[in-house]
Amino acid sequence: MCTAGKVKKGIVIICNLDTRGEDIVFVRELIRGRGHTAILLDFSMEEPPPVPGDITCEEVAQRGGLPIETVREYYRTDRETATNNQIKGATAIVIDLLKQGKVHGVIGIGGATSSLVSTGVMQQLPFGMPKLMATPMASNPRYTEKCVGTSDITMHNTVLDIVKMNQLLKAQITNAVGAICGMVEMTLGTEFTFDRPVIAVSSFGFSEMAAQTSLGMLEEAGFAPVVCHAQGKGDKGMEDMIRDGMFQGVLDLCTGGITEHLFGGNRDPGPDRLMAAVRKGIPVVLAPCGLDFLSYGGRADKLAETKDRLQFVQDSFRTQVRTTVEELQQAADVIAERLNQSSGPFTFLIPLQGWSSINKEGKPLYDPAADAAFVARLKEKLDNKAAIKEVDLHLYTREFARAAVDELVRLFAEARPVVA
Repeated sequence: MCTAGKVKKGIVIICNLDTRGEDIVFVRELIRGRGHTAILLDFSMEEPPPVPGDITCEEVAQRGGLPIETVREYYRTDRETATNNQIKGATAIVIDLLKQGKVHGVIGIGGATSSLVSTGVMQQLPFGMPKLMATPMASNPRYTEKCVGTSDITMHNTVLDIVKMNQLLKAQITNAVGAICGMVEMTLGTEFTFDRPVIAVSSFGFSEMAAQTSLGMLEEAGFAPVVCHAQGKGDKGMEDMIRDGMFQGVLDLCTGGITEHLFGGNRDPGPDRLMAAVRKGIPVVLAPCGLDFLSYGGRADKLAETKDRLQFVQDSFRTQVRTTVEELQQAADVIAERLNQSSGPFTFLIPLQGWSSINKEGKPLYDPAADAAFVARLKEKLDNKAAIKEVDLHLYTREFARAAVDELVRLFAEARPVVA
């Protein structure tokens, strides 16, 4: 039942009606019953659907560049090409609807193929727009990795396959529809405005004292800090948001994604860490938290390879293994090569007393010789030697936060000279 005074919203249902018509009709009626407009976008690739969508599979195929007959042929011989065509076409159509103000949220319901198509569309939609995928594939880490990426997509694990309506499946679909309706009713939208420059802050538990303390300092200095969790996807997401122009500066305390990518750690953010800020030329203060260890929890092969190194075991899922001199020198080479391309101001701030809460005298991963090897190599390879600043502090302190924020304020002032 529609709540009195509630604004009617448009919700796109990305679906393949050729195999899941009954279930999708149920979804449509639930959304309508909530007082919203349900728009069926059918990407069917296998057979002509029993009922047409509001946006037909023929329209989706054509916007992707291929006629539906070709898509159906490819579906039998080259499924990836067929799938990519439907993602391309569906994305173009949903973006058009978004520009027209006709869509406020997107839901996908189905199995593996539906998950790939639906989330492929969702990944191209703006941050903040409600996006939900209901699928039994949500519990499969390989699918979740591909489907979510760095997008703000909500995955609802239905447990059951979306085939043949029954009371158990009905309960899961109803929950999923309730979630997307609640999202579109409460969303803040996709347009975000700040009255001050926005600063990305990379952080995780081993930097928490400095990261948390820096937030208030940044606010006092006239900035709006936004924390990005540097667990791999979080710092990759930070790179994407920098690239999209959402941040005007970066306090990059946790640069360990560099070593995680180089040496196959669990927090791997991909091959482009640091490059978004380099290309944007925005002010950046960097620090080495996370370069001092690799996350190998749950990785029997990696833990066996590194069994003779210093380790910090948090629990059965999280084990941090100390990086070696050679690994840190290789990381320094990569960091220097990337920073040497920067057109913007940056400082690499080195805390001489340790780089993380588990890397200081008396802690399990303390290795000042390895840390020093990194600094020496960075000094050797970085063109702008003055950009390396050593401070006689430990990173996991309020004092280091103060030094890092002060340095960012200085860089920001130099990057934006006062016009008389």
